[in-house]
Amino acid sequence: MGFLDNIPECFGAYSTKIKKKRKPKQTVNIRVKMDCEGCVRKVSDALEDLEGVESVDVNKKQQRVTVTGYVDPEEVLKEVNNTGKKADVWPFVPYNLVTFPYVREAYDIKAPTGFVRNVPQALGDPKSPEMKLMTFFNDDNPNACSVM
Repeated sequence: MGFLDNIPECFGAYSTKIKKKRKPKQTVNIRVKMDCEGCVRKVSDALEDLEGVESVDVNKKQQRVTVTGYVDPEEVLKEVNNTGKKADVWPFVPYNLVTFPYVREAYDIKAPTGFVRNVPQALGDPKSPEMKLMTFFNDDNPNACSVM
């Protein structure tokens, strides 16, 4: 913004314009209970009408809705709940990104294939001896042993 944009703020009578801060572009994942194509259409129509939405991807098999755009996650969740569908934030992460996927709270039978629940116990402490041994022969480690 230049100097000329700030001149009206100097004069109190002309400062009627209020600037809004733009939301950052982000991707919001939500778990929604959907049974039929009517449910899918209802949820996608409600989210496409939301201001700032660029794309809506609905996966009925995984019960997952992905919204991309300049939106607030709470607004998206509220809009889906207003359709009458039960919705919450997507609680899963891909199986291959978790160090200990079979910890008590991480493994979930209701999770889609290839996903586990996102819990701190599944990630592991980077300073623990197990994690040091796991990364010792890793190709991403610049100090790794080159015997292999």
